[in-house]
Amino acid sequence: MNYINLNGKITTPEEARMPIDNGSFRYGYGLFETMLVQDGAINLIQYHWDRLFAGMRQLYFEIPVLFTEKYLEAEVLKTVQKNKPDALCRVRLQVFATGGGLYSSEKNSPGFLIECFPLDPSLLLLNENGLTLGVAKALYKSVDSLSNLKSCNALVYAIAAKQAKENKWNDALICNTSGNIIESTIANLFWIKNGQVYTPPLSDGCIAGVMRKYLLEKIPVIEKVLHMQSLTDADEVFLTNSVRRIKWVQTINNIKYTNKDIKKIYTHLF
Repeated sequence: MNYINLNGKITTPEEARMPIDNGSFRYGYGLFETMLVQDGAINLIQYHWDRLFAGMRQLYFEIPVLFTEKYLEAEVLKTVQKNKPDALCRVRLQVFATGGGLYSSEKNSPGFLIECFPLDPSLLLLNENGLTLGVAKALYKSVDSLSNLKSCNALVYAIAAKQAKENKWNDALICNTSGNIIESTIANLFWIKNGQVYTPPLSDGCIAGVMRKYLLEKIPVIEKVLHMQSLTDADEVFLTNSVRRIKWVQTINNIKYTNKDIKKIYTHLF
């Protein structure tokens, strides 16, 4: 796939031009959605639009009248069709502040960039080999009104991912400034004890994940602050995001987990 969509214009990455004063580049002023497109349709589409537009309003974007859910859906699918993928791909839609060199710039209208990538269908399946995770060191995510946004401020996640690679983990878990475990670098976190499913609350600073919200609407889940001791005592652990769906975790800090209930949840939902 070699084509991107920059503000409604289909072009190649080599030909694309972005002003150097755009807010995303200078300040991480923007949001993004990572979406699964399957057989020409965006999975969980309304969940994505609800989160994106709520986040844009929270970040004081001036949303043009024509900048609607239907418009963005059409632009996403136009980009997918141009790239001629198979029946499955991952799409990254990024919305960014378009200009102005200062924080207080009067210009706060959104620009957007759409990229799409081929996806192996096996990525959607429940993994047979469990993931190995560790906890990121000396990295703590703050808890504030922006913590739940899927924003372009991703430095904590990027460095945690480097630690995961360095330690040969599949992913790294992130703690907030209180030391509570809240998520991984690319996913929300769930654990199971005695058949009950738990996940950290949004008030602890995790991303308001699309797949997280979907699970909370479909199965009984208790939101609970997560300390390492709870993970040590858990029977099963899994990660979720909108593209990979559910991935079971086999090992965290040499602690082993099973996946009996996770298999039932995956079969029930997908």
